[in-house]
Amino acid sequence: MSYTISREDWSLHRKGELDRQRHQEKVKEAIKKNLPDLISEESIIMADGDKIIKIPIRSLEEYHFRFDQGKQKHIGQGKGKSEVGDLLGQTVPKSDKGPGAGEQPGVDYYEAEITIDELAEMIFADLGLPNLKQKIKAEITSEAVEFKDVRKKGISSNIDRKRTILEAIKRQALKGKGELPLLIPEDLRYKTWELTYKYESNAVVLAMMDTSGSMGTYEKYIARSFFFWMVRFLRTKYQNVQIVFLTHHTEAKETNEKEFFTKGESGGTRCSSVYKLAIEITMQRFNPQDYNVYAFHFSDGDNLTSDNDLCVKLINELLKICNQVGYGEIEGPYYYTTTLRSFYKKVEHPNFTIVTIKDKTQVYPALKKFFSL
Repeated sequence: MSYTISREDWSLHRKGELDRQRHQEKVKEAIKKNLPDLISEESIIMADGDKIIKIPIRSLEEYHFRFDQGKQKHIGQGKGKSEVGDLLGQTVPKSDKGPGAGEQPGVDYYEAEITIDELAEMIFADLGLPNLKQKIKAEITSEAVEFKDVRKKGISSNIDRKRTILEAIKRQALKGKGELPLLIPEDLRYKTWELTYKYESNAVVLAMMDTSGSMGTYEKYIARSFFFWMVRFLRTKYQNVQIVFLTHHTEAKETNEKEFFTKGESGGTRCSSVYKLAIEITMQRFNPQDYNVYAFHFSDGDNLTSDNDLCVKLINELLKICNQVGYGEIEGPYYYTTTLRSFYKKVEHPNFTIVTIKDKTQVYPALKKFFSL
């Protein structure tokens, strides 16, 4: 086997590959712009990671010269006083929906396929557990691939081009020759990688959801959408993080993951019950000296009026033992102006975050606000 180093410019030969890469980048960019709509799609929530979803993407075309098929005469200059950025020629009128058959051309769309795991990778790219502190015992591990060594044997996809050429040049230099060498197998160098583990401090996340009668189908769907992506995010980026699922109406209880996402309840609302339970579980099972504790609660804010002051007091108690406390309030069709959120304005703490969700497109911004590093 032999290799030859050439001075020829091969960029034109790789045009197809470069165009494909550019196309893929454009597709990813289009998907990222639609993330707020995508992550709250009902068909995606609770689906398997390898499920393939289809996303409509506007057709992408390469830049090209457009020739006049009528072969009419044109003057190749403008009217004068033109500036950079001015449009030359006529633009195609916008094709709007209207009565009757239209005459204007439409915009071509095609469906890009992407798995939910690939979508999750885009969503979680900039997210992480905020205020993560070093604790006495470290258990959480995150994986990373590192190229740590260079060897003479390996697979062709891992060839280290720079080191290979340097080896060939050194071999030629030892012979007193300065021309570009012909590569031989002894020149080849391959990068080798190792799977490394980063050990971080323990963490537990308390997922608290209002399941009372005032939380209708829409409100529960929004809350479950948020927690669905939160759980997937935590399990994707942190191997051993623990998640405790709590639901409440006038009384709070710990439940399993399946019931948390599927079971509906009714009754009145006493949010203080879930805060009390969260504090009890934390102190009994997750000592704050050993664990980073995070608590996130979603409700429609329609709480028992006499309970609101106690909720404020308990939120302050949670903040003493938690790295971060988040409260999300969902504004449904029967939203009340005086809600729990108005009482939480009294809480002034840098680690307390409030979000308001008015429609499903705001689930993604809520994730970013709660888990921004």
